[in-house]
Amino acid sequence: MKLSQFKFELPDNLIAQTPTSNRDESRLMVVNRQTGEIEHKVFKDVLSYFDEDDVMIFNNTKVFPARMYGKKERTDDVIEVFMLRELNKELRLWDVLVDPARKIRVGNKLYFGEDDLLVAEVVDNTTSRGRTIRFLFDGTDEEFRANIELLGETPLPKYIKRKISSTDKERFQTIYANQEGAIAAPSAGLHFSRELMKRFELKGIDFAYVTLHIGLGTFRSVEVEDLTKHKMDSEQYIIESKQTDIVNKAILEKRRICAVGTTVLRATESSVSTDGLLKPVNDWTSRFIFPPYDFNIANAMISNFHSPESILLMQVCAFGGYEHVMNAYEVAIKEKYRFATYGDAMLMI
Repeated sequence: MKLSQFKFELPDNLIAQTPTSNRDESRLMVVNRQTGEIEHKVFKDVLSYFDEDDVMIFNNTKVFPARMYGKKERTDDVIEVFMLRELNKELRLWDVLVDPARKIRVGNKLYFGEDDLLVAEVVDNTTSRGRTIRFLFDGTDEEFRANIELLGETPLPKYIKRKISSTDKERFQTIYANQEGAIAAPSAGLHFSRELMKRFELKGIDFAYVTLHIGLGTFRSVEVEDLTKHKMDSEQYIIESKQTDIVNKAILEKRRICAVGTTVLRATESSVSTDGLLKPVNDWTSRFIFPPYDFNIANAMISNFHSPESILLMQVCAFGGYEHVMNAYEVAIKEKYRFATYGDAMLMI
């Protein structure tokens, strides 16, 4: 398929700037993958579409405060440093984006915090905005992480055009997040409240967890018309054997298996055995899913409403069917559903 087939006009006022008051009270559009039939619900109604022994697969990655602001040595220019991933824990090497990039060269030092709590040296250029930096810090790893937590900022997407509030630290995180390493939240999971999770448990629905640390690859723009020529940045993902057992039992029993978000879809499709089951893994994936695509693991999916021409939209179209999903997006715009990270949800069954 072509990039232009995923273009549509998204009014700015439909890009959600804040989350709903309660996680499980966003709107929910339910789309039948076979017929394209659409229902309009509230997210907590999602429970009624699942039965005992069905499986929900969640991404338990945890967002860290990835956006920091430092001062360049001698000039005091304020530089935004967006921490992408740790390259070497012992050397404290990090892959980052800097802005404005033109001012930052190899050898420059950056100072963070009023008392220069952290100092970093630029050791390499990676892309036009990308740099490798080394933190010059002699304390323990726990002390270093505490400083990152203190100095860093919740990395809300740039399309949220407001100041970060105290509630963002909680709401830009799923309630089950426990594996730190993501620069963004797996947005489909943001709709799950503790109360809703408990209701799922009481109904006998099983939970499985995978970890995919969301990085730049999830958000990098597609700049080629021919989608087969787009190359994804790799992102680390981990699936433990205990979790594969839960999923594989459901596959063999032909139960409903729901991927909560596009990152779960990518993680599970990146680790399929020759007999069509999920296998344990600790690796990096650069899998790029777009229509047409035959899925092996999930037969239901929850996702937010995504931006035009994004790889997230392409994955949703691959799962729900291009025509059905694009029609659903037309309906969503007409019905004023909220888009993006803090927006509403879609269930495809």
